[in-house]
Amino acid sequence: MPSAPSKRYLALLLTVSALLAILFLSSFRHHTTPPTTTSLNSPAQHVAVHPGTLSGGAIMPKLGNATAKAELGRAAWKLLHTIMSRFPDKPSDDERTALQSYIHLFTRLYPCGECAEHFRVIVEKFPPQVSSRSAAAAWACHVHNEVNVSLKKEVFDCSNIGDFYDCGCADDEKAAMGEEGGKKVDEVVRSVEKPEMRREDVERMTGDAGRELNIDLIKGDAPLRVIEGRRKASIRWILALEAVTGQIICTTSM
Repeated sequence: MPSAPSKRYLALLLTVSALLAILFLSSFRHHTTPPTTTSLNSPAQHVAVHPGTLSGGAIMPKLGNATAKAELGRAAWKLLHTIMSRFPDKPSDDERTALQSYIHLFTRLYPCGECAEHFRVIVEKFPPQVSSRSAAAAWACHVHNEVNVSLKKEVFDCSNIGDFYDCGCADDEKAAMGEEGGKKVDEVVRSVEKPEMRREDVERMTGDAGRELNIDLIKGDAPLRVIEGRRKASIRWILALEAVTGQIICTTSM
């Protein structure tokens, strides 16, 4: 009867071998299958930003090189103003949250630690305005001037911000307006010539009775002043000028 145990042993051995082969092939297939797009994106999709991350202090150390600090500042302001000039006119909730979070993280991660802390204080005093492109551009211009005043630099004329930070996108925007069939800008709005800012305007903005952003005017909740016979300009830069000087200039006739 020695053959009976041998058959059972052989059957058991074949069964175990088959199971091991199946497990090996399954494991090999799992490791050789390329990751899908979903798996690549899943880490970003599950990132949860703690509120404290957006409100913490500066992360970077002090930057002692004055030349590097100046170059960094010019590049950073150009980036910030260009972002505002390209922000949607009617942003979604997600887009508003993204810009607001970016600004707060910018104040923490700016490579000059002392500069970041200084800017963080200004941002706390003048919270980011992200309801529209106009509000964002006006806010950026205002806080830029706050920094300039603290550094005893010249106050920037916000009526020129659209030209100064021209990203080269004007032709694309004009074409988009034409495709939408909407009215041309020169049929809707005109602006004053771009004069030097009056002394009283500068004092109102930066002096002892410093001026905060008038968001009611940006949103259209306050009356507008109409001035005729002036050169046309983009609506968003008129609003930026108003946010700094307290005036909005608008007309519907040539």
